[in-house]
Amino acid sequence: MQLTEIRKLFPHLQTDQIYFNHAALGPWCTLVLNRINEYAAQRSGQKIENYPYSLKWNESAKKKLGELIGADTDRIAWVDNVSNGINILAQGLDWNSGDRIILNDLEFPSNVYPFLNLKNEGVEIDFIQTQNGKVDIENIEKAITKKTRLISISHVQFLSGFRADLVAIGELCNRNNIIFCVDAIQATGTVQIDVNKSKIDFLCGGTQKWLMSSQGVSYIYITEKLQSWIKQKFVGWTSVKDAWNLLDYNLTLRDTADKFQNGTMNTLGISIFDAVLDLFVEYGMENVESRILENTKYFIEKLIEIGIDPILKNVKEKNRAGIISFKHEKAIEIFSELEKRKIYCAVREGMIRFSPHFYNTKDEIDKVVNELKDLAG
Repeated sequence: MQLTEIRKLFPHLQTDQIYFNHAALGPWCTLVLNRINEYAAQRSGQKIENYPYSLKWNESAKKKLGELIGADTDRIAWVDNVSNGINILAQGLDWNSGDRIILNDLEFPSNVYPFLNLKNEGVEIDFIQTQNGKVDIENIEKAITKKTRLISISHVQFLSGFRADLVAIGELCNRNNIIFCVDAIQATGTVQIDVNKSKIDFLCGGTQKWLMSSQGVSYIYITEKLQSWIKQKFVGWTSVKDAWNLLDYNLTLRDTADKFQNGTMNTLGISIFDAVLDLFVEYGMENVESRILENTKYFIEKLIEIGIDPILKNVKEKNRAGIISFKHEKAIEIFSELEKRKIYCAVREGMIRFSPHFYNTKDEIDKVVNELKDLAG
């Protein structure tokens, strides 16, 4: 698919708005709308009990997602949100008093609270101090002790946009026998991920942001080895091997990650996720990443030209993704004025955050920068 074809898939581009807020919530394209119409037609009469279609879309979505993160489908499971996904890991391990977990002080709360909750079991949390929005691997390494059991980090930080070197951190964890957990919600759909190359043990992400699907559908990836260590606290009828032998009550759990899918899933959400994934598979994640990094570089350069200092202005390309943020004393006022001009971004912790996607253009960036020149001066 060519970029011009892809842009035609997004109804909002036919209006005069500029949407640079994919780090919060992605827009729906016609691939999604068509699948919703198909699903609605089935459930309203064509095929009310559309379970065979749900199974097909479920398997297809896992296959496509597996291509995006380099994972086998039997290692992927659906969850409802990232917090509950990470809780599968946090609550499933056998912790000892004095065990330690390394996080950092820029993490989104979904990647913090499930681990802070373990303090009741005597687990200690070590927070790495970040510098200028960056998480330095040297500081992670310094924080490791003999008691460190797990390191969890966002591949891309929600606030600064800093992209962690997962391969280097994965090697560090592997050398020290530490479980490596990654929050990928700001990364999947923006940059290439290879869970095996990065030696990731557990990964969790959502579909509503850069993947431009719906709230209420998230996913986990878990290695077979780590799964064998998890004591599953919550189970349901679809967790077991012989689920359709309904009156047998044989609690023999599945061998795959499907064991963590305890019951009826968000089948509509999964079906539309399957539809929009075609966008990433057909265009190619290497091309998606290239376009996003090109946009980010251009945006940063243009902001510097008008006297704005983005957080990641001096950061190498390998540590960038799709988020461009800067601090400003009038952040809320600028945000409100931009919204009046149909330019959509976000304000987080006193920072203005832009997050254009691969289908966005330099012309759109130029228009935003021109508005900022007046508003942020």
